[in-house]
Amino acid sequence: MGKFVVTKRTNGEFQFNLKAANGQIILASEGYTAKAGCLNGIESVKTNSQDDGKFDRKTSSNGKEYFNLKATNGQIIGTSEMYESTAARENGIESVKKNAPEATTDDQTD
Repeated sequence: MGKFVVTKRTNGEFQFNLKAANGQIILASEGYTAKAGCLNGIESVKTNSQDDGKFDRKTSSNGKEYFNLKATNGQIIGTSEMYESTAARENGIESVKKNAPEATTDDQTD
């Protein structure tokens, strides 16, 4: 089962990473000024990850594939790693869909 890992950045912002069962990061958040916002972001991922239309599939300037997961309001909740192929990116999206809803939260900021 996947898990959300909450950490604090050196600038004091909170962030989360969604990790698959194998420990690989499949989605990373932006920085949040408050832990409550970060935890709300996790809940948003759990909800929005079940709607394929919320995944914004992209190609970076160097040709690598990635995706953003967006909330209902269009704000980016999380960004994937860079993938070598479209198929690998699609596998990443499927992994988020599979892992996010039941993922536990590991708060490493306490």
